[in-house]
Amino acid sequence: MKVAEIYKILDQIAPFEAGESWDNSGLLVGSMSDEFDKIYASLDIDSNLVNNLEPNSLLITHHPLIFSGLKKLDFSRYPANLIKVLIKKDIKLISMHTNFDKFVLNKFVMSEILGLESFKSVDFLEYAKFDGKFSDFCDFLKDKLCLDSLKVVKAKDEISTFSLCTGSGMSMVDMVEADAFITGDIKYHDALTAKENGLNLVDITHFESEKYFSKALVKNLQKFSISAIITNSTNPFSKI
Repeated sequence: MKVAEIYKILDQIAPFEAGESWDNSGLLVGSMSDEFDKIYASLDIDSNLVNNLEPNSLLITHHPLIFSGLKKLDFSRYPANLIKVLIKKDIKLISMHTNFDKFVLNKFVMSEILGLESFKSVDFLEYAKFDGKFSDFCDFLKDKLCLDSLKVVKAKDEISTFSLCTGSGMSMVDMVEADAFITGDIKYHDALTAKENGLNLVDITHFESEKYFSKALVKNLQKFSISAIITNSTNPFSKI
């Protein structure tokens, strides 16, 4: 299969032109005329992952390996060290970032992972109902997301609606019209502002909120009778 063929299918799943202007989704390593044998899907790319990929494969990631302009390629440092291995093993790289967030990932996490139906979608934000105590809502999230603990901002005891934005979604917080907001990478001053404004926050972390990328992509590729191997990079954070 050629890269151009799968690229057209990926564009149907989540149009690349819908990505944010600052984003760098698309074909990052390789050419449209290249052929490949296998497809791998992963949230990110790291040394362990790329070293274990089969040569002449296609890797589709959520986060772009090349994000901002590279002025030099120092093969002893990230990301050039990984680019070198990709080229050496003839591995093509496509990233689906903010376009996939808008069209697939947030909806997938809401429906397939949390098991709830969105009643409204606004840009990156998905909205659903949850009538009850905020503490019960947090227990619900821990159960569904298989998390031992959550970092939260409690501004009110009861909630009826919440909004979800996977990844780092605090840039969207002023758009949120709900009692609680689930996202990752919440900073201190944003948390303070939200509490004063009466908005509950739940930080499920960047990795934990987006680790479902591979599963979501593979499910959509199956609709086109295309198989892909689910893999994943390692969460750079650990607990001690």
